[in-house]
Amino acid sequence: MACWTVTNLDELTSWDADWKGVRVLVTGLGVTGFSVADTLIELGATVVVVDGSMSELVAQRADTLKIVGAHDVLLGSEHLDSLPLIDGAQPDVVVTSPGWNPRHPVLAAATEAGIPIWGDIEVAWRVRERAGRTPAEWLVLTGTNGKTTTVEMTASILRAAGKRAIAVGNVGTPILDAIRDPQGYDVFAIELSSFQLHYTHTISPLASAVLNLAEDHVDWHGSIEEYFAAKAKIYERTRAAVIYNVEQRETEKMVEEADVVDGCRAIGFTTGIPGLSMLGVVEGLLVDRAFIEERRSSAAELASLSDLGEIVPQHTAANALAAAALCRAYGVSAAAVKQGLSDFEPGDHRIQVIGSKDGVTWINDSKATNPHAASASLSAFKPIVWVAGGLPKGVEYDELVLKHRERLRAVVLIGADSSKLAESLARHAPDVPVIGPGVQETGSEATEQGSVEQRSSSGEDVMRQAVAAAASVAQDGDTVLMAPAAASMDQFQSYAHRGNAFVQAVQDLLR
Repeated sequence: MACWTVTNLDELTSWDADWKGVRVLVTGLGVTGFSVADTLIELGATVVVVDGSMSELVAQRADTLKIVGAHDVLLGSEHLDSLPLIDGAQPDVVVTSPGWNPRHPVLAAATEAGIPIWGDIEVAWRVRERAGRTPAEWLVLTGTNGKTTTVEMTASILRAAGKRAIAVGNVGTPILDAIRDPQGYDVFAIELSSFQLHYTHTISPLASAVLNLAEDHVDWHGSIEEYFAAKAKIYERTRAAVIYNVEQRETEKMVEEADVVDGCRAIGFTTGIPGLSMLGVVEGLLVDRAFIEERRSSAAELASLSDLGEIVPQHTAANALAAAALCRAYGVSAAAVKQGLSDFEPGDHRIQVIGSKDGVTWINDSKATNPHAASASLSAFKPIVWVAGGLPKGVEYDELVLKHRERLRAVVLIGADSSKLAESLARHAPDVPVIGPGVQETGSEATEQGSVEQRSSSGEDVMRQAVAAAASVAQDGDTVLMAPAAASMDQFQSYAHRGNAFVQAVQDLLR
């Protein structure tokens, strides 16, 4: 078998390139890993897959890959300590699932050996061109929060413009499955996580956007600086427009430092009045001063805030502006922006109004998995009974509590260990009652009824206790907001599982 080199790998820039004989190690057999392995097998690469899990679902995926031609599938933790060989030789390239951080022993060994590491997005960019087809354009976005909402808004606008479009990447359909779709697409709206961006090297999108930046995933990246550096990679090699958040200087600085294609424009978005080459908000209207000929003297109306729904927090308007900017860079009309935003229906677990009773409104924002996301939700309501806590992912809560303590009626803690949030509340909001595992309600004796007990129980039991505790302190005019500011995996399978448990418990209460 031929020995591949980096030069050979650089030639793999289309579906029709010669992938045969390339030794590829795929790490992880989740949805992304399966899609990657299946695609590379179809291309003719020699594929070995490794995953530490022995679950039934992973075993089923492994069997499927073996049937379609995988060289080998290695399951079990014993395969995670070193770099597997392929036919006695090191892999030519490793394609990793985004959940695997660079310090994982397998990836660290690949780096030490000088073996390139790609992600699924890098593979997708390399195979997007195919004989007899026009490849879809790429509109890409990232940010600490709001990515999924914004990418789905973007896809909705594109469809309103009559384009065959789909939201892919870190949401919904794996991008490689979309590329293999028999009908093909005109354009992809692509959500990219910092994990995915870390493993990209050559993508050159039409337009790119960073929604916002805040501390998150420090445990994966190793530092906040590395996290921001991964996010900044989205702007590299952009061809038409790099879109930044005017209200966050960090995103503008990333644009200034990005190596883009000549002629690429910098476009800002703001929830205030826009300057030149910006989109913004004027008297309840979303307007464009970037993609019109008369931008020096006027602005084009795109939509009204009321097109976005009854409750429009500031961050929702910002998301809509970023989506509009991406689509306008692609050439979509103002009318299509308005129609697409009007058609858009937010997904569950994103400021989802469950119902009201006795003057108390209950809202599920389980998607708020970090302090920045929770802050956006807390900013939209007052007074609040805040249901929060979970797996903190190495972040701090002092700034969040300081900013919103005046809005808080009470806090109900969930999570296997929410001590960091409890400590921040004790330091900066000592007068706010806190009910939760191991925490006494401030200024009174903790009662058995008022505690969300820390014990071995299902996520559903935890949430029923939390909802009961919130109901016991909520008053007429309050909002009970579940915006955890933490990940869910300590007590729940996912943020969706957590949100569904909250919704069910609230619905039971409201009956």
